[in-house]
Amino acid sequence: MSEQDRKQAVFALMVLFGINTMNFFDRQILAAVTEPIRQQWSLSDTAMGIMGTAFTLIYAVVGVPLGRWADSGSRTRILSIGVGLWSLFTAASGAAWGYWTLFLARMGVGVGEASCSPAGNSLIGDLYPPNQRARAISVFMLGLPVGIFLCNLLSGLILEYSVPYVGRENAWKVPFLVAAVPGFILAWLARRIREPKRGATELYQVADRAMDGSPYRRVLRIPTMWWIILSGALHNFNAYAVNAFMPAYLGRYHGLGLQQANTISAIVLGAVGVIGLLAGGMAADWARRQRPHGRMQLGALCLFILTPCLYLALSQPPGALLSFVLLMGGGWMLFFVYYVTVYPTVQDVVEPSLRGTAMALYFFAMYVLGGAFGTTVLGYLSDFFARRAMLAAGASEMAESYKAIGLHDAFMIVPVVALTLSLVLYAGSRTVTRDMERLRHWMERNATS
Repeated sequence: MSEQDRKQAVFALMVLFGINTMNFFDRQILAAVTEPIRQQWSLSDTAMGIMGTAFTLIYAVVGVPLGRWADSGSRTRILSIGVGLWSLFTAASGAAWGYWTLFLARMGVGVGEASCSPAGNSLIGDLYPPNQRARAISVFMLGLPVGIFLCNLLSGLILEYSVPYVGRENAWKVPFLVAAVPGFILAWLARRIREPKRGATELYQVADRAMDGSPYRRVLRIPTMWWIILSGALHNFNAYAVNAFMPAYLGRYHGLGLQQANTISAIVLGAVGVIGLLAGGMAADWARRQRPHGRMQLGALCLFILTPCLYLALSQPPGALLSFVLLMGGGWMLFFVYYVTVYPTVQDVVEPSLRGTAMALYFFAMYVLGGAFGTTVLGYLSDFFARRAMLAAGASEMAESYKAIGLHDAFMIVPVVALTLSLVLYAGSRTVTRDMERLRHWMERNATS
């Protein structure tokens, strides 16, 4: 890689990091202001969860054709259009006057955000060679914890400082309006990225050659991809459930105010991810050099250790914030290692001309089978356990104390899903070496001079 290519790769990666940061910032705003919206419009946790489910479904469905587009069209143009679109609808979310107008605006955000991962991951695959991809992807994926951290930290502050100017009823709208501005800037910067040649960093140059058959079938006949797709569904179930309801959980169960609940959420769901991704990226590249299946085994181990951390964190009594933060933060740090072990593995087993499609299929299953259910299932369980607590107390009216019990009990599904995920990743580590060898042999046979 020449010095000019290296500078281009670094610039592209920094812009992609910024785009991914705003991707998750804009996605997380609704969770940060859930409580004032729920109380103002008298909504249930199930109603808030359904909005998250609809967002996730449209994100997944639109992502499939965008993934195919990323394999044939200009990825920088796709990113620019997508970022501009979701920023526009983020601003529209701040102009909502009821549940359904907010619902429709959030669907628009989902359409735009579906462009980010297929195009972004495909670009990284052509900017960085295989032995550097986990670290490059770790920088790109830093946008996830940084976006969540900044969103939870700043949304609470912006909301509180906006009250004297717009009133408490309208203060929750201001974070949406503020978040749209950096998005428009990043949409312009995306057009400044130079589009790399597909497969440019591979050991064997296969130009525009591709395996025979349907692109979707070619991806799905790779055994490791099935394990990765299943792991994505389980992982995203937990990610969406926890991110959507953590501020509300801290407010109800531990009795925190909105700003304090969002600050702690920023730490345990966001800040720790910086360590998890950077350290995990280096560890994943090291594990890959030791043995082909090293990355997947590292991911399985981290998720296995995560399980008791989550269970113990959720078992802390109300007010035990220090122990909760240490256990939840430590566990969620391991949660982020998933990205730098699985995402590079997709590129290890899929031919260069299909990586956008592979990521789109993966994300489709990840969100439709996992993320789409995370918010709704947790919201439904929260309402179910709250009603059970109310009836057990002999009460006839729902109170916030019963809602606190309901949400706490519902969260106990999260460690169970985490344990299942660790077993799926271990199963994937048993097939990945063979799939990597199959791809290497094909590329070697079809290499161009």
